[in-house]
Amino acid sequence: MNVTILGPSSFISTLNELKSSLNFNIISASSDTKYDIILFHNDALNDNKQFNFIKNSNSIKICASDKKIQSVNYDVNLNLPASLKEINTIVENIVAKKRFSRNSSIKVNEYLLDKNEKKLLKSKKFVSLTEKEVQLIELFLINKKPISKDKILISVWNYSSEADTHTVETHIYRLRKKISEEFMDENFIQNNKDGYFL
Repeated sequence: MNVTILGPSSFISTLNELKSSLNFNIISASSDTKYDIILFHNDALNDNKQFNFIKNSNSIKICASDKKIQSVNYDVNLNLPASLKEINTIVENIVAKKRFSRNSSIKVNEYLLDKNEKKLLKSKKFVSLTEKEVQLIELFLINKKPISKDKILISVWNYSSEADTHTVETHIYRLRKKISEEFMDENFIQNNKDGYFL
């Protein structure tokens, strides 16, 4: 992972000296190389150019400081002075957390499916979902065409196609009802002769 560093020259030179012991690549802020993280010393906020660079970036932001900073949003604080182990741990943990968060939130048309919270969200409203409802929505997303009740039963419940398909119908009915009541959306899950789809 690539980390760009901002701050006073002493901060930058110290991290450059530690380069070989860090678990990430240090790249220059002026480089064309894509960076994943901005690691900035709180003194960087006193420089307008660096402040605007930090403020306008969509990258992960780590603030290295001995105090809490309010002037700019950042993802995590690295308390100074920090050991080599603390620096590596902070960077690795925030990247893992962001990746997990990205993988757990899925765009579903105009909705957002939060798999961790088991919620379907839209415009500051949400419905709570069961584990099976989350699996149903994911199954519909993966398959771009209608899915038969038998295939849903096998994929979500691991039942054979000879088992009772009322389980599928009941769960889809309840999910449709939740979405209809909260979002007034009657077309979230649709069906035709070939099966169900989003």
